[in-house]
Amino acid sequence: MTTPSTAPRPVRGVWLIPLALILLSLIPIISGSLRLTQLSGGPALIPPAERFTSFPVPVVAHIMAGILFSVGGAFQFLPGLRRGQRSWHRLAGRVLIPAGFVLAVSGMWLASFTDLPAGDGPELRVIRLVFGTALIGSLIFAVRAILQRRYIAHGAWMTRAYALGVAAGTQAILLIPGSTLVGSALENYRAVALAAGWLVNLGVAELVIWRRRRRRLVRRATV
Repeated sequence: MTTPSTAPRPVRGVWLIPLALILLSLIPIISGSLRLTQLSGGPALIPPAERFTSFPVPVVAHIMAGILFSVGGAFQFLPGLRRGQRSWHRLAGRVLIPAGFVLAVSGMWLASFTDLPAGDGPELRVIRLVFGTALIGSLIFAVRAILQRRYIAHGAWMTRAYALGVAAGTQAILLIPGSTLVGSALENYRAVALAAGWLVNLGVAELVIWRRRRRRLVRRATV
């Protein structure tokens, strides 16, 4: 039984979590929206890319899935939206998990079958395929865990999947200073910066998972 002193208390500023995650994804969301406008026949507000105009279907799928996964997934971290059999968390998950698969598969397709743009070398193609595979693997493990009613494991794998899926925001931040100093077409720098973006997000995800585990242990010790 939980005593008044150990009862769970609402976390102040809990809405700052989804807000921060959406802000992190703002750069790829804006650039993706501009690309969609361009592909739909609107004004070319960003430089056109032949590799995108030649294969609009996977591009549109990648952008739409990325926006849905990053914005919708941000609210999955709110504890208050997880309560009840028909909670936001459960209903949204049925949309977000397929979106995550579409995001990964379309990204890997574009990395494999379109021409490399300036600044992208074969190393970066391999890196994209590796982390795309990691995203698919995380989603598969998350689905398996929820089917087995292992909710803690499901949450851990979805946290990893979300971290991989929204890495474009972190990558944009890491690319800005280097692009200013050495230019955006330097292959080695782009490969390192993009790989670092995925790794930084995964590191943060593992920290979040570890803190959840520690809180559960503390609760058990005080009950």
